[in-house]
Amino acid sequence: PILDMHNREIISWNISKTPNYEQISNMLTIAFQKHPNIEGLIFHSDQGWQYQMNQYHKTLLEHGIIQSMSRKGNCLDNCVMENFFGKMKNEMFYGHEYEFKTLDELESAMEEYIHYYNEERIQTKLKGLTPCQARNQALSCL
Repeated sequence: PILDMHNREIISWNISKTPNYEQISNMLTIAFQKHPNIEGLIFHSDQGWQYQMNQYHKTLLEHGIIQSMSRKGNCLDNCVMENFFGKMKNEMFYGHEYEFKTLDELESAMEEYIHYYNEERIQTKLKGLTPCQARNQALSCL
């Protein structure tokens, strides 16, 4: 997933049976459609192979995005994303893993969870707001 560090909203996500660049490319395309004016944005990721590909780096450059990567073996550099994954696993997956018989069922559950996370789940770091409420509040100040 792509997570906005300002309001902790999941901007885009994608799931695939096998990890490949197409999965990442599709996720970026959705994010660019939602937020076309992102020049100067810092895009942070871990050091996964897909984030080291020339095509990925080129795509970010074409959109004026600055690439940032975690230090090797240091999950603390990516702690906000790791925190989201932990919450999603605890709240959506653990105890239900055998309910997902197909990739489509898992994808549907993830879609529901991300909607809940963005629209309904309040966060202490956002002073009791949901990610979408925090975004709307910030935009109303402009």
